[in-house]
Amino acid sequence: MVATPIGNLADISLRALHLLGLVDCVACEDTRHSQALLRAYGVDHPGSHWLAVHQHNEAEAVARVLERLHAGQRVAYISDAGTPAISDPGARLVQGVQAAGLRVVPLPGASSVTALLSVSGSLQADSSSFVFVGFLPSKSAERERAVLNVMADGRAQVLLEAPHRIEALGQSLAMLGTRAVTLGRELTKQFEEIVTLPAADLLAWLQASPQHTRGEFALVIHAQATPSDAPDADDRVLRLLLAEVPVKTAVKLASEITGQSRNALYERALAVKKEA
Repeated sequence: MVATPIGNLADISLRALHLLGLVDCVACEDTRHSQALLRAYGVDHPGSHWLAVHQHNEAEAVARVLERLHAGQRVAYISDAGTPAISDPGARLVQGVQAAGLRVVPLPGASSVTALLSVSGSLQADSSSFVFVGFLPSKSAERERAVLNVMADGRAQVLLEAPHRIEALGQSLAMLGTRAVTLGRELTKQFEEIVTLPAADLLAWLQASPQHTRGEFALVIHAQATPSDAPDADDRVLRLLLAEVPVKTAVKLASEITGQSRNALYERALAVKKEA
């Protein structure tokens, strides 16, 4: 399993180049894309060395990879960019090869997940846990439920998104209020941008310039501040939840997110409803 650059061609590893030149077969998402990538490094395999393994044929392609491995061939798998099987095809291939009793070897390298985490400042030495969420559902109702799950988990979380859905995601994440979000756009590429701002301001930033919605996106939702750090944020969380779900559900979720007692939040919820 060979990691390849997510943008900047210089991010390929020496080990990856050495192995990709030696293997008998390169399995990949898109043969044309990967052939062009390897030619940029001076590696040019004949057509017989290539095997397409993508999300639409991965289950069937495992058998063809196993045939080559059983024949004594060395097979490398690469996705279109980054580390395979991280929100990309490859997991079924790994499972199939391991189930056959054969060895799977990782060649580490570029990943938008670790790249953005490293510059987000969200992982402190004393609280370094994070959750990899990946792409949220495309349907609005399912996405809103997924965001509520994000709210209920106080750990740092990593999301990925495509350009045509990034504004919808920004709108959904607004309910996180003042919780910090680091957004990485076009990481390692010429027009790379990295910004950290409150979740409530993300949509406005995206809409401030046409450039802001172009390219591929990774986002780090920072760990939830403790209740004492952001009392105003707690009230905002409760209000946002009350606008979407019944009082009891809003109080339950708000308690899990903020750490405040349910009784206090219930009284506050009734006051908010009365104000409305």
